Amino acid sequence: MRVEKSIRVVNKLGLHTRAAAKLVKLCAGFGSSVSLCNGQRTADAKSIMSVMMLAASQGTDLELAVDGDDAEEAARKIAYLFENCFEEDE
Repeated sequence: MRVEKSIRVVNKLGLHTRAAAKLVKLCAGFGSSVSLCNGQRTADAKSIMSVMMLAASQGTDLELAVDGDDAEEAARKIAYLFENCFEEDE
């Protein structure tokens, strides 16, 4: 199964190191492959270096693509993490 959706970076610090680490840890728990795209840059969301290379600041719209048996659950939890500012205080 494949799930695609647009997600926005809403937290003030953008997809900084701590947020990227939370994202990578979450994605690592799923069997599905997870990628994020920012324009021409595509990142493997299970690799912190790849995620950091997106340089996604606040307000950036990313395209999320999840492929695998648990794609729906993974996409839902990833979107929740972004919507809730990576569970950090602003």
